[in-house]
Amino acid sequence: MTRWSGGAARRAYSALLVLLMPAYVLRLWWRGRKEPLYRHAIGERLGRYPADSALPSRGRLWLHAVSLGETRAAAALVDALRARRPDVRLLLTHGTATGMEAGRELMRDGDLQSWLPYDTPGGVRRFLAQFQPAVGVLMETEVWPNLLYAAQQASVPMVLANARLSEKSLKKGERLDALIRPAVQSLQLVLAQTERDAQRLRAAGADPVVVSGNLKFDVRPDAAQLQQGRAWRAALQRPVVLAAATREGEEAMLLAAWAARHAGADRAAVPEPSPLLLIVPRHPQRFDEVAALVGEAGLHLARRSAWADAPPPDALTAQVWLGDSMREMALYYGCADVALLGGSFAPLGGQNLIEAAACGCPMVLGPHTFNFAEAAELSIAAGAAVRTADMPQAVARALSMLKPDVRERASADALAFAAAHGGAADRMADAVIGQLPR
Repeated sequence: MTRWSGGAARRAYSALLVLLMPAYVLRLWWRGRKEPLYRHAIGERLGRYPADSALPSRGRLWLHAVSLGETRAAAALVDALRARRPDVRLLLTHGTATGMEAGRELMRDGDLQSWLPYDTPGGVRRFLAQFQPAVGVLMETEVWPNLLYAAQQASVPMVLANARLSEKSLKKGERLDALIRPAVQSLQLVLAQTERDAQRLRAAGADPVVVSGNLKFDVRPDAAQLQQGRAWRAALQRPVVLAAATREGEEAMLLAAWAARHAGADRAAVPEPSPLLLIVPRHPQRFDEVAALVGEAGLHLARRSAWADAPPPDALTAQVWLGDSMREMALYYGCADVALLGGSFAPLGGQNLIEAAACGCPMVLGPHTFNFAEAAELSIAAGAAVRTADMPQAVARALSMLKPDVRERASADALAFAAAHGGAADRMADAVIGQLPR
């Protein structure tokens, strides 16, 4: 079979994207029913800007952080960049509503914020012509063929920061090698999280690749939220098991396992007083769905959105809390004695476990942590986390970790693990500054 050239593969990819564009726009409008920000400035998703919008902002440092997790990690890099170049002006782009909301906190006078257009040739060319950045920084896995080709044509150096690539993603990329490899090769610099990530990124075509660590170790939890969470835990006067950033399908597994441990012969394994189960779904559009699942399980539910600073008496006696709020994970980790890692019980690769460690909350992991493989292994080796085969085992292990001496030791190990791996923000900031014009 004839191998496609990079140009032919990119043209076919572009044609498919253009055909799908009406569906993408309709999907934005649909998601905007529950998250109105998705309906904001839809034209920017196509690289179109109002006639009276800002003129080209030549010389800004452009940083793309697609979602909430990437934006929070980018905050540490932005702080380190501003410390080195106080005059730097930032263009921050996103792909999700949660990322856009979190990014607003990073804005300073003279900075700009925008949606990143979909990866069509016209959209990305108009975007680059509008903003004319001095250098572009993409976070983690954001390799877009047309965007990187257009940046190369416009002589905008591109850096992939906090870069990671799982073995699964590498193999998937090999099937699209003619499309992906030229994009990866066009990157001016890749700053990888781990040596394993670096090896896979080099195999995908990246050069040079520098191992710089993981920015998420440099993100400090909100001290006020931590204190508030600990106050809630004291008011409850019973242990708290947190299911953090759960994904579709995991809550049903969790509720079934939780019910099984509280019934029959397993009841003896449940500590007294009976623990509170705190569920925080990964995506806000699923809050009502998860609340319905708890109701179907016959459990008394209290929703975080129903109170302000302190849970009312009715919430203190509930069996389950639903963390239906955004950007309060430090509060939830502060309240919890132990946490189950969402995304690791369904085959989704897991979520960031570093924030939990920085809050001193030990983690119970499921079998699927390929998105954060090395961080998961290091946390287990440090005693900050344990791995289990499935949700029933995870619930049982979490309950066994509620003993005060076990929990205190695991919490100390989690804090030590988080403190031992900092410094990535400074290393990456130095590398990015090296790409900026003097």
